[in-house]
Amino acid sequence: MGDWLRDHVDARVDVAGLLGGERFVYADGAVVGDADPYRPHTFVWFHRDLRDEPEVPGPLTVLHRDDRVVVVDKPAFLSTVPRGRHVTQSVVVRLRAELDLPELTPMHRLDRVTSGLLVCATERRWRSSYQAMFADGAVRKTYRALAPWRAELATPTTVANHVRAIPRTGRAEVVAGAPVNAETLVELEERRGEVAVYRLTPRTGRTHQLRLHLLGLGAPIVDDPLYPVDLEVDVDDFRRPLQLLASGLEYADPVDGGPRRFVSPRRLPLEAE
Repeated sequence: MGDWLRDHVDARVDVAGLLGGERFVYADGAVVGDADPYRPHTFVWFHRDLRDEPEVPGPLTVLHRDDRVVVVDKPAFLSTVPRGRHVTQSVVVRLRAELDLPELTPMHRLDRVTSGLLVCATERRWRSSYQAMFADGAVRKTYRALAPWRAELATPTTVANHVRAIPRTGRAEVVAGAPVNAETLVELEERRGEVAVYRLTPRTGRTHQLRLHLLGLGAPIVDDPLYPVDLEVDVDDFRRPLQLLASGLEYADPVDGGPRRFVSPRRLPLEAE
């Protein structure tokens, strides 16, 4: 078992130290020994040491709360779920503690560097209804982005192509000639000199879809740390938020059928907080 753990997770955790400290355990709580025979199809559990995470600036504002959902407006740089180097500084961890909702779960994702609206289910029993609503495309999402104004860009226009995540890079790419799996309606809302506010209506939800679609139109989003090139910005550098805002959500509630509409109070340009 020790050999398997070193081969599969050594790049992410101190396998030798965790084994030595008897901190790997099986599902029944028994300690995993370095020399234990390999056991396929077996769950192994451990708690990794967390770094001291600096607090992400800006308010995490609750816009709506009822028995089934909580709708929040999140600042840039706050992760939606705990992962990687962002655990305590995530919407899930903060809201579960602040609202005393231990089962609270986001129903969709926002990139860590994207600001705006996020819908969460309050309890496990409501998750399937709201997750299905997002999976079925029954939610109208509206984003706004600040990007270069392009005189030659005729809007409205629909961008449709194939977007895929590039494994182990944190980036995504457009694959020419592949079947369409990503579609966005792009509209010019307001010109502000050399930049403009674009209203984006995604009809799918691929990784970095909006960022790649504006990039492909020759209008990369202002202060994008990854596109067109990876600027290798430190994860704790909060000085230049991505100018992309999840600004609106509309749907018919899957439980009671009532109309729901939420609007972010944030406005572009987004300032460092």
